[in-house]
Amino acid sequence: MTTTPTVLFVCQHNAGRSQLGAALLEHLAGDRFTATSAGFAPAETVNFAVAATVAELGMDITDRVPRSVTEEDLQTADVVVLMKPGLQLPGTPRGEVLQWEFPNPEAWDAEAVRPLREAVSAKISETLLTR
Repeated sequence: MTTTPTVLFVCQHNAGRSQLGAALLEHLAGDRFTATSAGFAPAETVNFAVAATVAELGMDITDRVPRSVTEEDLQTADVVVLMKPGLQLPGTPRGEVLQWEFPNPEAWDAEAVRPLREAVSAKISETLLTR
């Protein structure tokens, strides 16, 4: 029996980039992967503009709650994707670590987030979906 690989997306506030990565992996890969996300200093809510651009793909992520990355996350993830290079994790990941560099969409509107959504989608397709 094979298990579904878990991909953990990590960014600073778990409100924008990491939420976007997890949602896009779910959208693009279906049940081929389990997507999770976390951050270091979680925001109170998911970034509205990120949620709006994900809604354009037919997904609602407004009910997701930003959370802190834990040692358990790092031990259960097969792949840890740092959405900002150089982030210091609270432990040693069991799986592979990928460092991607995407800007923080914290103060962006949906129009500004769309190109980011497409860039993250392309990176997921070329890096994770080819496995």
